[in-house]
Amino acid sequence: MKTPLLTMLALVAFAANSVLCRLALGGAAIDAASFTTIRLASGAWALLIITALVNKSLRSLLPSPGRRIKFISALLLLLYAASFSFAYTGLTTGMGALLLFGSVQATMLLAALVYGERPHTLEWVGLVLALFGLVYLVLPGLAAPPPVSSAFMALAGISWGLYSLRGRGAQDPLADTTSNFVLALPLACVINLFAYEGARVSARGVALAVLSGALASGVGYVVWYAALRNLTATRAATVQLSVPVLAAVGGVVFMSERVTPRLLAAAVVILGGVALALSGRARTAKTKNAA
Repeated sequence: MKTPLLTMLALVAFAANSVLCRLALGGAAIDAASFTTIRLASGAWALLIITALVNKSLRSLLPSPGRRIKFISALLLLLYAASFSFAYTGLTTGMGALLLFGSVQATMLLAALVYGERPHTLEWVGLVLALFGLVYLVLPGLAAPPPVSSAFMALAGISWGLYSLRGRGAQDPLADTTSNFVLALPLACVINLFAYEGARVSARGVALAVLSGALASGVGYVVWYAALRNLTATRAATVQLSVPVLAAVGGVVFMSERVTPRLLAAAVVILGGVALALSGRARTAKTKNAA
């Protein structure tokens, strides 16, 4: 029961990031730049404490012959976190989570093609369906989300997809994630310097940002890495299909958001396409193993 419980907690944490961000920014309790910086700062502190407890010291964060500081990963983390925050100034919780998830999965599938993988037919069909669903979701119309916010969330998804690809095969994901949060923090402060005129901070906004950074992000990632030890790559990707659904439910419960027909239709097409692609990848892997 340990792995299913850890998996469930991690997925809830991922969905909670969307809910907490929307609660803070949709209610104008804090500005996007400040939310990003406080989220990264609280996440960094939480991860530093967890790293010190798990590894008995913080030496694992220092550069060594077998470990390099990855500044590009830190930059991608910042780009994801900042774009995520600015996107939620205009998106509903479920809409934002679906755009984020679809963009992440599409990025990783397209990267597999670039790196020379030969996809199964189901992967091609699934990728086309997922991309079609994303295009349909943002097509102009009465129910379409704001284009600028949608572009920000797509950028957040692409950044997170690339960040995940760079982290594959990490020998110490906890140390790497902690380092990335610490390195991303001063870069986030630079964004605050440019956005200081629109700064708006309240106790409620700060509390929501701290919960997002320390619990939903910091602790959430640690729990997810623990669950991944007993999950195959395909199964790990498949269970993440539930994140947009959980986020949408959170938006309905905590903010009385309405689930539109367009969102439902796009969710079916995007998540169905990703599920098909994952099924095709699993078949390709079985064929290689059999050979």
